[in-house]
Amino acid sequence: MDIKKSAPISVISIQGQNCTGCVTSTLCSEYPSIENLLLRDIIPGHKLEFAFHPNIMTASGKLAMEILENAAKKKGYVLIIDGAIPTASNGVYCITGEKDGRKYTILEETLKLSLDAMIVIALGTCASFGGIAAGNPNPTGAQSVGDVFSTNDIKTPLINIPGCPPHPDWLFGTIEEILTGGLENVQLDDFKRPKTYFGKLIHENCPNRAYFDEGKFAKKLGDEGCLYELGCKGPITYADCPKRLWNGRTNWVIGCGAPCNSCTSPEYPDFLGDFYERIIDLEVPANKRKAKIQENKFLGR
Repeated sequence: MDIKKSAPISVISIQGQNCTGCVTSTLCSEYPSIENLLLRDIIPGHKLEFAFHPNIMTASGKLAMEILENAAKKKGYVLIIDGAIPTASNGVYCITGEKDGRKYTILEETLKLSLDAMIVIALGTCASFGGIAAGNPNPTGAQSVGDVFSTNDIKTPLINIPGCPPHPDWLFGTIEEILTGGLENVQLDDFKRPKTYFGKLIHENCPNRAYFDEGKFAKKLGDEGCLYELGCKGPITYADCPKRLWNGRTNWVIGCGAPCNSCTSPEYPDFLGDFYERIIDLEVPANKRKAKIQENKFLGR
């Protein structure tokens, strides 16, 4: 991918079935600041130009749809899709806009805009994996961007930035990686997540890991100890939340005393159990130690 320095890179951001939380979170970026993102270079020599963004643009109605049409004529843009894509009834459950009496669905816009994009970024877990929008019973037939691509044989490069919501660094840091090293140098896991941010388990860097290894588990919220028994999904969740932190590096979910709910996982939320339900198939150190004690007693040690 060849990008000329100092040339503005057009960004089109569209929204499907979402709560706007993903966009709100990422617009709270501090490094780079929102000023850099909107008015200056994201990194020296590279400027993002948000040609269409429902949450920060002033245009609405017919004018907004015309802006989207004109932005799409400049091929090679970055397309950010936030939210799941409803596919039932030809996608009628999510309308992006209306022009001249015709309604345009997010399914239609995704199929059309993806073809001429340089890269597509699925922002948030709903866009990346279906998420809450595709939860059972899923009456709207909500799908992830990747599933829509697969069904319609779209080959445009896709990167998933999951999270409910995602951290601003995960989005803009990935864009910076693309700009500085090229798309081919962004290492992705099997679920198309950047390994820079989703390469290690929460469990590996959790400050409560020592409690887990000791078999010391909290019995109720507020207790000292590992939160595994209270439903923490950190042992099966890939994200760098323990090191990156949130809200200006202030804190994160486990630091606040709440268990991780695995919101960056493809299985979220239907196949992970209740938020406060223990993962029953994980062997914990306490069980191992108990088994060892029983073994030693049996052997007379």
